[in-house]
Amino acid sequence: MNSLPRALSLDLDDTLWPIWPAIERAEQALDAFLRRHCPRTAARFPVAKMRELRARVAAEQPHIAHDFTRQRLVSLEWALCEAGDDVAMARAAFDVFYEARNRVEFYPDALDALERLAARAPVAALTNGNADLARIGIQGHFRAYVSARDTGVAKPEPPIFLAACERLGAAPHEVLHVGDDPHLDVAGARRAGLRTCWINRGNAHWPRELPRPDLEFGTLAGLADWLERHTLSPDQPLSLETR
Repeated sequence: MNSLPRALSLDLDDTLWPIWPAIERAEQALDAFLRRHCPRTAARFPVAKMRELRARVAAEQPHIAHDFTRQRLVSLEWALCEAGDDVAMARAAFDVFYEARNRVEFYPDALDALERLAARAPVAALTNGNADLARIGIQGHFRAYVSARDTGVAKPEPPIFLAACERLGAAPHEVLHVGDDPHLDVAGARRAGLRTCWINRGNAHWPRELPRPDLEFGTLAGLADWLERHTLSPDQPLSLETR
């Protein structure tokens, strides 16, 4: 990395918070709602069966593979229809799921690190998911929100990364993309011409078939520390640093 980035794009799920605890809570909230209001659907599609149905929807309708919200709504409509309940309840059921899905628990370092990063450079949220920044309470830290649902294409495809660069008003080589997934985040951003930072919270081994990221840290705070050190000491070499 020859110079500091002008802007950042930042993955959300599993970078700022672990996603599966939120999804599991949301699935349980949805199941409880269905048991109260659509008992035939709840009996026919408990949590595990609803997961299977959503996977089937994704496989059979690849045109909505990038849109998790639409996948979930279609799954609910199918489930309600098959069980003989009112299909019009799909939206209310989804709203219950979605409210719980946005009750995330941040990694201990994440909120402070996000505030520090946003104070230093404009940040775009870039996600394949459907998190609601306003509900979560972090919308003010982001210059833009770029999702697979809105752009019509998901990571690791280059257009979603280029859309983030456009929203940030920066060329791809001026943007550092930060995320947890080697393939979706790092390899995808690199193909689009962005610089890359891998947040490796689990101390995983880098896939040998992929080019290394420009930066790697065990926490988002590690990246914030690194950027602050180089901002204060601009003559310091911008070399790769791990953790």
